[in-house]
Amino acid sequence: MPFARLFRSRWAALFWAAGIMWTAVDVANSAPAPQHRGTTSPTAATATGATATDAAGDPVDANDLATLANLIGG
Repeated sequence: MPFARLFRSRWAALFWAAGIMWTAVDVANSAPAPQHRGTTSPTAATATGATATDAAGDPVDANDLATLANLIGG
């Protein structure tokens, strides 16, 4: 359906927009629930005594930080 024809009818546009919103909610609800990964900031981790973890939940060490700094050019 061409968009020019779609927006000539207020009801057709409303149903089209509702379908877009339905799709967005359906996609957002299908994401897995976030898991607690602990502290992600190395500085905050050393201040609190906790171990810093990455997005996968693995502990972060100095080698990982050096690799990341090298990757971003820092």
